[in-house]
Amino acid sequence: METKTNKNKRFAIVLGVLVIAGATFGITKYIHGQHHEETDDAQVEGDISPIIPKVSGYVERLLVDDNTIVKAGDTLIVLDDRDLAVKVLQAEAALENAKANLESTKAGYTTSQETVLSSKSSLQASEGNVEIAQVRARRAEQDFKRYEELIKTKSITQQQYEQAEADRDAALKQLEVAKRQREASFRESSARQAQSTVSNRNIALAATVVKEREADLEYAKLQLSYACIVAPSSGVISRKNVQIGQYVQAGQSLFALVTERQKWVVANFKETQLEKMKPGQEVEIEVDAFPHESFKGKVESISPATGAKFALLPADNASGNFVKVVQRVPVKIILTDAPEKASLLRAGMNVIVDVHLD
Repeated sequence: METKTNKNKRFAIVLGVLVIAGATFGITKYIHGQHHEETDDAQVEGDISPIIPKVSGYVERLLVDDNTIVKAGDTLIVLDDRDLAVKVLQAEAALENAKANLESTKAGYTTSQETVLSSKSSLQASEGNVEIAQVRARRAEQDFKRYEELIKTKSITQQQYEQAEADRDAALKQLEVAKRQREASFRESSARQAQSTVSNRNIALAATVVKEREADLEYAKLQLSYACIVAPSSGVISRKNVQIGQYVQAGQSLFALVTERQKWVVANFKETQLEKMKPGQEVEIEVDAFPHESFKGKVESISPATGAKFALLPADNASGNFVKVVQRVPVKIILTDAPEKASLLRAGMNVIVDVHLD
């Protein structure tokens, strides 16, 4: 009878301890839940840059392998650049030809300017000859009129009269010839001036061609420089997908570069957990890969849309088959630990985050 009583006492004690322990655990979790929000739907993120060639060509040298640590500016791949070097030589030759054409056009313009000055001088001389011929014609006409009156009174001989008439006719012919010469000089001067204007425009055109050839040369040199592919930043090479001798296309992904920039965590909290969450709150982070390590961080920002909205095929609740599902909102958390400690993390690692709401 006493044994049964002792067993009942022990059972009551154990039950009491379990109840107290359960109550304590429940109260603790309740109090913790009032001041914290947790989720295990979280991963470490980092910058992953694809290494993509800007020109096509055969791989001549491959200087890295998977998991190779590189620094910004390190050479990763060298492509066969002989075709690109030939294009540079062609561009240089085209530029020299354009410069020679520009100099020739300038020389032609100088010659045309001299010709314009000469034609202007000739035109001025023609103008003077016309004026002289006009004076002579006017004088010969006046003399002829006088001789015409004198012949009527027999004051002069018939020979003198005929000579005056011949002088008048000759002066008029000389005036006509002088005017034709003036017209020819004017046309020549206009043509020379037009030719000079065209030569001047050709200089501008030739100068434009020189600039185009200079741009072509710079572009060819730029394309040549792309044959040497360098690391855009420091990091670790991963997912190498290229071999020596392989022909690669411009825009083809060769491998990825996981950079050494600051890593962060993206935690997908339920929409019901966001009421008290805001940027700046402290966060404790547990990483599955390092169960004995604790990482610190803080909330940097909260996504303006749920994760489902960024899906390739977002749900359409107006389809008639609506089922209410609690949505998750991505929250960006930056690490506040020392860079040496944060460097232990790898992009894609699973973590558990605990946000301090107070």
